[in-house]
Amino acid sequence: MMEFETRAIHEGQAPDSVTGSVIVPIYMTSTYEQEAIGQHKGYEYSRTGNPTRTALEKALASIESGKFGLAFASGVAATTTVLSLLKSGDNIIAGDDIYGGTYRLLEKVVKNWGIETTYASVDDLTSFEKAIQPQTKLIWIETPTNPLLKIVDIKILSEIARRHNLILVVDNTFASPYFQRPLELGADIVVHSTTKYLGGHSDIIGGGVITSNEELYQQLKFYQNAIGAVPSPLDSYLVLRGIKTLAVRMREHEKNALFLAQFLENHPKVDRIYYPGLPSHPQYHLAKQQMYGFGGMISLELKGGFAAVEEFVARLKLFFLAESLGGVESLVCYPAKMTHGSIPEEERLRRGIKNNLIRLSVGIENQKDLQQDLENALS
Repeated sequence: MMEFETRAIHEGQAPDSVTGSVIVPIYMTSTYEQEAIGQHKGYEYSRTGNPTRTALEKALASIESGKFGLAFASGVAATTTVLSLLKSGDNIIAGDDIYGGTYRLLEKVVKNWGIETTYASVDDLTSFEKAIQPQTKLIWIETPTNPLLKIVDIKILSEIARRHNLILVVDNTFASPYFQRPLELGADIVVHSTTKYLGGHSDIIGGGVITSNEELYQQLKFYQNAIGAVPSPLDSYLVLRGIKTLAVRMREHEKNALFLAQFLENHPKVDRIYYPGLPSHPQYHLAKQQMYGFGGMISLELKGGFAAVEEFVARLKLFFLAESLGGVESLVCYPAKMTHGSIPEEERLRRGIKNNLIRLSVGIENQKDLQQDLENALS
């Protein structure tokens, strides 16, 4: 089997058989001529399948060490399609530190389908087993989590899921397939917002689902077509382009993030820092064990509360205040009002997302320039 960097560039992306183009063409078509009734050349309608999207789906499967990949119009579309595997009366167990958009989907949409969600502490994996009910069908986690960057032991959770015949889904967006491959650790399904590191340039919205279970894949493929939340050929092309440089970018993201985390860890204005690459992180050894690197995300709590956060954000020049993450440029986010604003304040605080918490998506600019920008904002 080829190494990661080679697969990211070549898997599903052979030169075009008609022209020899070394880059997969953007097939901007909605439909395809059929030779006769019931006889087509592999494609009928672009919601069902498109050659550019097929290339992306093969690439997604390969870099996640899976057999089957599916591409979607957004990360939330990918999540919604996975949750469509469930039916009224079923129960989900979700980690208590998850993206606010996933929480909103579970509480404001999926609950209306008659599907209840129980939240378990990612700090205590026995809480997941204790939460299992006869109607539980699926476990949903992120690792590293958003925004507190906790690390969840995928191998242990996959053993719990297998014992109880449950589907384990891991949102791998923060780590990217370069630094973590949950299917190798026993997960059944991996979900991505390809908007983030896989696209890598803050210019598309997309999602992905990867599995090696053919039965799950066939169900998910049906729902992908039936629900129809698929990416355009152009967006598929842009994610493919991003995947080609994923390995190079992730190494730079991590190098910069570790450098800045070490700088921030002992800064007098920082109350607490969350970065799994620091030996002080509670799951540092687990991160080293199940990940190939620590990623480019840092969260920190500032001394001085929300007033300090406002001043800090206002003084930044290189870190742009914006939603999202994983692009080549550095971003700063205030989870309480942005990514996790859909979680009620009392619940958000209970989960540890404080009013002085900020999240940094560390880009691939020069690390000294980024350090200076943070220093200027903190001073």
